[in-house]
Amino acid sequence: MPRPSRMVLQLGVLLLCLIWGSTWLVISEGLEDLPPLTACGLRFLLTGAIFVLVAPRLARIEGGTRPTWSLRWVYAVLILAVPYGVIYWTETLLPSGLVSVLWSVYPILLAFIAHVLLPEERLLPRQWGGLLVGFLGVVSMFWTDVAAIGPEAIPMGLLLLVSPLVSAIGTPLIKRTNAHSSSVLLNRDGTLLGALLVCLAAWALEGDAEIDWTPRAIFSVVYLAVFGSAVAFGIYFWLLRHAPATYMSLVAFAVPLVALSLGAFVGGEEVRWHTVGGMMLILGGVALVVRGRR
Repeated sequence: MPRPSRMVLQLGVLLLCLIWGSTWLVISEGLEDLPPLTACGLRFLLTGAIFVLVAPRLARIEGGTRPTWSLRWVYAVLILAVPYGVIYWTETLLPSGLVSVLWSVYPILLAFIAHVLLPEERLLPRQWGGLLVGFLGVVSMFWTDVAAIGPEAIPMGLLLLVSPLVSAIGTPLIKRTNAHSSSVLLNRDGTLLGALLVCLAAWALEGDAEIDWTPRAIFSVVYLAVFGSAVAFGIYFWLLRHAPATYMSLVAFAVPLVALSLGAFVGGEEVRWHTVGGMMLILGGVALVVRGRR
């Protein structure tokens, strides 16, 4: 198969950024009618059903062994259920653009966790500087945007940071033990297990919550399952095979910019100068961490 042209790769990166950047606002809109854990669980049940249909063929093309059960549970808990459950829960109070910006510390946390767990990925001096800059950005966001929402927003913002932290712990654990496993089968099985966990949590915590199946709620679940999960991950893994690393690193910077813009111009969320300043500090820290790799 011939290598995709530069324009095709650029369009792929652009489409991925637009899809992932839009998911934050679509989650927020869906939560107007659905309880958070219920919405999250239904999304991944539908995503898992899509993976069940396409995984056998894709797994034959990719090759690799079946993932172990321990690997499936790591994916289900640390990559899916906890991070996304927290995102949905916190977006019941925090604006979608603010959530996306705070979540963009993920590459910084990932670099630190990898430094601890993977001997071959030790941090360099520039990366330690990136951690400090990113931390200052998070502090500034809490000092301004989060505090302006109200006193209840501070603990909700701290809870949100659990999401990228847990995901950053799960990623190197999978990398360390997933050398020969099929990523397609891991995505399918981990998504189904994660959906089960979130649905059980929804049943326990939201049993009496009102569910209103409006067109907006249905669109949110379907869009996030089909495009935000299945299509986006398909594009992402295709780009990993063909696109240079510089292209892939753009995703970390573009997604919060897209999410913040959509939240402001479509969702009517307020964006002030200190919002942009805090975001630039966080993304500046991410840039130092990413560029500091050998």
